[in-house]
Amino acid sequence: MLYFLRVLSGWCALAVSTALLNSSNAYAIDSTRNSEIKECVPGEIVTWGDGVDKAVPYSNISFLYIPNGAPPWFNEKVVLDLIQRAASVWSECGIVAQVSVGDQPHYMINNEIVIQWSDSRSQGNIGASEISQRRLYLSPGVFKTLKDVRPTYDGSYTLQMTLAHEMGHFYGLGAHSRRCVDVLSYYKSNAGDLCNIRDRSEFGKVIEYRSSLPTACDIQRCRRINNFTKN
Repeated sequence: MLYFLRVLSGWCALAVSTALLNSSNAYAIDSTRNSEIKECVPGEIVTWGDGVDKAVPYSNISFLYIPNGAPPWFNEKVVLDLIQRAASVWSECGIVAQVSVGDQPHYMINNEIVIQWSDSRSQGNIGASEISQRRLYLSPGVFKTLKDVRPTYDGSYTLQMTLAHEMGHFYGLGAHSRRCVDVLSYYKSNAGDLCNIRDRSEFGKVIEYRSSLPTACDIQRCRRINNFTKN
């Protein structure tokens, strides 16, 4: 099964690049959004029901990054740091992750998730996860479009968000969150239903309301399905 990261109200990253082109303060953090990222109140964990959450069948994860085909402005260290940052936050749900770099997968390692660049495998989306094959794909073409539209934007926030979102599926989160700020969220269903937000007026004040890293609700949900209780 393939899981795709929806950006803004559509399926592709072009909506983000258009918005970035017209904004000089794309990621200003307001107090409401910041509170939503840091806390998860009872009743806020709701999904779109578009997938099934399942406990991870291993106690740790190994993320292998293959840098071939990466946009030149995303050097190896930059991407590794972003993967490590996402893995560090996701580890709060009880599954430790290791991050490494290489030029090919280790096919005999069952808990290895390969992160690589491929326009064909991401199928026009900014990111895609193929769970059964343990592959996370990033689209160099979409990031090039972002760069072409707004040369001063290096895309790091978007890449961090994409990595954290797609990595979340490998922590057992098969369904997408209906809480707008969650990194596992998408904003609008095919039927036109909107995601949940504490203050709807805040949504339009930033270009990307979704957090770039797992939120308190993302982590709490991950802990629940993996039966982890933090002391």
